[in-house]
Amino acid sequence: MTRPRLRALVLAAGRGERLRPLTDTVPKPLLPIAGEAVAAHTLERLQRAGCEAAALNLHHLGDAIRARFGGDFAGMPLEYSPESTLQGTLGALYPLREFLRQAEAVVIVNGDSHCRWPIEALVRRHLRSGAQATLLLVKRAPADELRGGGVAVDRAGRAAGFRGAILPGVPESELRRRVFGGAHVLAPGLLERVPEGPGDIISGLYQALLAEGGTIATVTTGRAWHDLGKPRRYLEAALAGGLRWGPLGRTRVAPQAQVEAGARLRRAVVEGDARIERGSLVERSLVLPGAVIGAGSRLCDTIVGFGAIVPPGTSVERRLVTPRGPQPPPAQATVVGNLVFTLLDG
Repeated sequence: MTRPRLRALVLAAGRGERLRPLTDTVPKPLLPIAGEAVAAHTLERLQRAGCEAAALNLHHLGDAIRARFGGDFAGMPLEYSPESTLQGTLGALYPLREFLRQAEAVVIVNGDSHCRWPIEALVRRHLRSGAQATLLLVKRAPADELRGGGVAVDRAGRAAGFRGAILPGVPESELRRRVFGGAHVLAPGLLERVPEGPGDIISGLYQALLAEGGTIATVTTGRAWHDLGKPRRYLEAALAGGLRWGPLGRTRVAPQAQVEAGARLRRAVVEGDARIERGSLVERSLVLPGAVIGAGSRLCDTIVGFGAIVPPGTSVERRLVTPRGPQPPPAQATVVGNLVFTLLDG
């Protein structure tokens, strides 16, 4: 069977406010998981699915994203859509209408979530169902992701409502609630309905589509899915995606990282160009590129940010540790010397 023509948009423009100050210098789509940028994992899934070209919208630190990926990803051409002001998940489509409408199906993926995206299954369901849009829903998601109501799904697997509002006449007892996974497929004809200016794709397109009698199909995946909106979520994603059994136990140590003799790692990920000095214990933690953990330190449930130098003998638990930068630290952060300590669960 001939593959359909696919084009994609990876949403990569967000500011990453809840991950500050980590995202003051590195945009969320470039945060590493298992040694690769989050957005690189997404682009790889799109390329494997046969996507002929992909676009990324840019705003916060957009030049860094463009510099990281250049003009193509593994031979898949890339386009960039800079936004001087954030346009949201619907508004991002308007400048890319001509680029996207050349495809038989348009794939949209959040650039700051991590999953082994089942792109082929999503597209297959979309084309076979004849739906105007098809959403990826996830089973394995934190309970608080449903606080806003999630996506209501009927027995046939069609969306029947969003964010607590369901179609009239549909009994609640016949519906299931699922978390939207941030990946969806659109019929190119829907691009004609996208207005110019900022907008949200749920309220600005999908809710109206349902109200008019349109069909939105769904695919539910049991694969691990991580929204990287908060430091705790990012740590969970990095540990889930990066841990492997090796000489130091269930850990991941990048080839360019240094772990000195006598240092101990337990369920830890150490990214490239980081160094763990002798006598340190790093447990359930992520050490990002360029960071140094001084001798005899103790880290637990912690992210150590890019280039952060933790003094010898430091004890840290449930914190995001970053170098002090030019931007004011978050209100709940503590500044000690040249480091900023932010609550991981704050």
